[in-house]
Amino acid sequence: MSKDTTIGTSAGDHHRVPHRVLRPRRGLSILDARELWDSRELFWRLGRRDVTLRYRQTALGVSWVVIQPLLAAGIFTIVFHQVANFSTSPVPYFVFVVSGMIVWNAFSNTVTRGSTSITANANIITKVFFPRSLLPLSTTMAAVIDCTVGWAMEVVLLLAFRQSIPLAMITFPLWLLATLLLAQGAGLAAAALNVSFRDIQYILPVLITFLLYATPIAYPLSHIKPGLRTLYSLNPLTGLLQGAHWALLPHQHLNIGLTIYAVSCSFVAFLVGSVIFERAERSFSDVI
Repeated sequence: MSKDTTIGTSAGDHHRVPHRVLRPRRGLSILDARELWDSRELFWRLGRRDVTLRYRQTALGVSWVVIQPLLAAGIFTIVFHQVANFSTSPVPYFVFVVSGMIVWNAFSNTVTRGSTSITANANIITKVFFPRSLLPLSTTMAAVIDCTVGWAMEVVLLLAFRQSIPLAMITFPLWLLATLLLAQGAGLAAAALNVSFRDIQYILPVLITFLLYATPIAYPLSHIKPGLRTLYSLNPLTGLLQGAHWALLPHQHLNIGLTIYAVSCSFVAFLVGSVIFERAERSFSDVI
């Protein structure tokens, strides 16, 4: 349940024992930053557990961090580059798609894993008190690790294809942060709604697949017809992907207006997701 917390001491015999008073919050509220900071050790433990479980009992282990975007880029290269003749010149098409898949995987994995984080830990939620928002938020640790490896892989690919490494690459963590804010906003909302409406876990994969093709990952935004380009730009992932391409690839241009819109949507999505989660959290133990 949502709560305001107060730390105090109880009147004991010889020692005064710290205790925490829980009070329900009223009205709309967002995630309590102080409470999350106090629980930072649990956040790291949940994040490490998520990373460990993700690659447990896999033959290739963490190698999948590299294999997944390379396989997806290979398939897109055959379908969109070889068959549909999409071009990203002067940047090699394969390198272009890999850079987009790095960011896309961070978004999709965070939303997907975050959406089931509450229902998957029902036995813990009904027995132990802790900030429930830590469960979806901890999924960002795996995304950050994946993107760090992907960042290094992109540098190797640029060198292998004899491409220059852009100075803007140092801004990539900022684009990742904006993407994760958007993903966590969607993940928090989906996690809260999934407790009462288990349909979310069936609808979400369909929406994620739709977004994959509605986002310029396998093709640059310039290939979209002018009449549809405005519609595509309404998708905040379009601006975030364009920014990531600008940071990771040479010869790319940054649309300032699209960037401001996408980053603003990320912050708004995170705030809205936080409000939905905090409001629904009050009944998690009763419904789950």
